[in-house]
Amino acid sequence: MTTIARIASLALLTFTLAGIGCGQQDESHTNTAPLTNADPNAPTPATEPAPTVPAKDTKTESAPDPTPAAQPRPEPAAATTPETDPAKSGAGNDGEVKLEKVGYDALLKRIAANPSKARYTVIDCWATWCGPCKENFSHVVLMSQKYGDKGLAVASLSFDDPAETKQVDEAREFLREKKAFFTNYLLDEEFGVGFEKFGVNSIPAVFIYGPDGKEVKRFSWDDPNNQFTYDEVEKAVVALLEGK
Repeated sequence: MTTIARIASLALLTFTLAGIGCGQQDESHTNTAPLTNADPNAPTPATEPAPTVPAKDTKTESAPDPTPAAQPRPEPAAATTPETDPAKSGAGNDGEVKLEKVGYDALLKRIAANPSKARYTVIDCWATWCGPCKENFSHVVLMSQKYGDKGLAVASLSFDDPAETKQVDEAREFLREKKAFFTNYLLDEEFGVGFEKFGVNSIPAVFIYGPDGKEVKRFSWDDPNNQFTYDEVEKAVVALLEGK
């Protein structure tokens, strides 16, 4: 009766292990095979050395297995190559995300100087505490990638408080996550002054400047009944680049 109980318990074990996974199922079958052979023939030692010999063979067979596992190890060399891939189509892209403090007057002078010789410059005003700004930021990145080689310079301008280190760090981390490989500014003014300087009441806000630094078009959410979309911004950019 004890042998029957053992066989029944083994059957229950194999049945319960069947629901775990294919790999574990295979291991459980290989473990139960020597147990069923060893229990009824316990007095006969001749059968016991037989499984020990294949056990040595299985060890020798498992030895070559790590060698193919070692073959994929050279592949990490390919993991270094994507560093050259990430979104390098933006204007002035050097593969590194930076966040530079700049005052309002200094920013306008840089736009007018037009160091990249861009036909048009897009400034996207955003902040880490502005949900719609962050939701639409991917459109800004795409515009830089799509039109950076067609004469469009794209820059972001953070309205985060420059005196709050946590906000600045969060802004920098957000830009890295979004792979904003273009010019990124932090407005170096007293918190809230940016709205007054740019003449808007809310963000996101987008400004398009010509090659001479003069404002060509602006988009804001000041009018609740006429709020822009970034698709409209892109259409305006395309029209300007095509001379329409």
